[in-house]
Amino acid sequence: MNSQRWLSLNFYTFFFTWGIFLPYWTGWLIAEKNLSVSAASMIMGTGMIVRACSTLFLFPLFTRIYSLSVVMKCLAVGSLGVVLLYISFDTYSSLFIITVLFSAVYPNLLPAMESSASVLVSTGKIHYGRSRSWGSLGYTIALLIVGAGTALFQEAAILWLMIIGLVAIVFSQFQAAPVVLHVKAKLINQVDEKGSLNKLFASEGFVIVLLISILLQGSHASYYNYGFVYLQDLGVDSFYIGLILNVAIVCEIVFFTKVDQFFSKMKISTMYSIAAIGSTVRWVMIYLFPNVVVFIFSQALHVLSFGVAHYAFIQYISQKLKPNQIPTAQGMYAAFAMSLSIALLTFLGGFLYEVSPKLSFLGMTLSSVPALLLTLFTMRKYNY
Repeated sequence: MNSQRWLSLNFYTFFFTWGIFLPYWTGWLIAEKNLSVSAASMIMGTGMIVRACSTLFLFPLFTRIYSLSVVMKCLAVGSLGVVLLYISFDTYSSLFIITVLFSAVYPNLLPAMESSASVLVSTGKIHYGRSRSWGSLGYTIALLIVGAGTALFQEAAILWLMIIGLVAIVFSQFQAAPVVLHVKAKLINQVDEKGSLNKLFASEGFVIVLLISILLQGSHASYYNYGFVYLQDLGVDSFYIGLILNVAIVCEIVFFTKVDQFFSKMKISTMYSIAAIGSTVRWVMIYLFPNVVVFIFSQALHVLSFGVAHYAFIQYISQKLKPNQIPTAQGMYAAFAMSLSIALLTFLGGFLYEVSPKLSFLGMTLSSVPALLLTLFTMRKYNY
């Protein structure tokens, strides 16, 4: 299997499960495990904090000891093992512990996938957008299947579909990986002085780019955790919720298919500015017009709020960092931007949601607006 096809398959299988976990897991805890919104938010928020610590420390540590190929195999098998525990337990304390364990293992697949992609891009072997679009396709198919599954079998279908998805990940991980991902000593895991956390943090340009990413990705907290519940509160049938959530991913698929063609030469700061403006407009729209039609229209802005911001970071580390620095940078990105910031804003979003559902989305501008200001104030100084 060639590098492009291998990465496409692995993006597809992982994001299929991500399309179940990210938008539906909070709702599943509420509906199937009879938790309140605040209790489910506490579990998911704590899980994201654990996820942040895990991707920040454990993932880079494991990639220094083992190849990316071995790390991904272990993460896939471990994730499947932990998720099976959800079948037998229903108490708050047991769900809390299982979610913490799951959050320590499963989300590490994301930086592992992105690190693999960045290494392959930096060595000139693949087109990132082409393979990443398969991840978006997997996500959108998951939303459709979960929508149909919950319409037929209620929220109980969510767990079983997650288990099936993780079995598929295990299968994909045991397909022949590109040779470069088996290498430890020179290309990936020999962490020299410049590959350390201290050296990355000493680079002011990298810190600024990471901080902007943290703010922009964190602004999705209410959407990821409460989008499903919000649409239920608007009276939308479960099947149609899957279709509505898919609008964002269909747009994302188109974006990643064409992104290398139109955005690869664009300045990183320009991309971040576009993403911040799109994110702010998105959350303000949902607040001002709390109805299904506007929510559907706002889904198209996911291309800007998530897609452009994510591609900007991938471009930055692929252009500015050495291959042996990429796993550490991806671990930091996954920890802070894709986990910790979302965790903290999940607590805020949960509090605001109980005051008013639409207020939960407006609260996310507390993250997107500073991202825009930070970009505008630093882009000339650091020339990114």
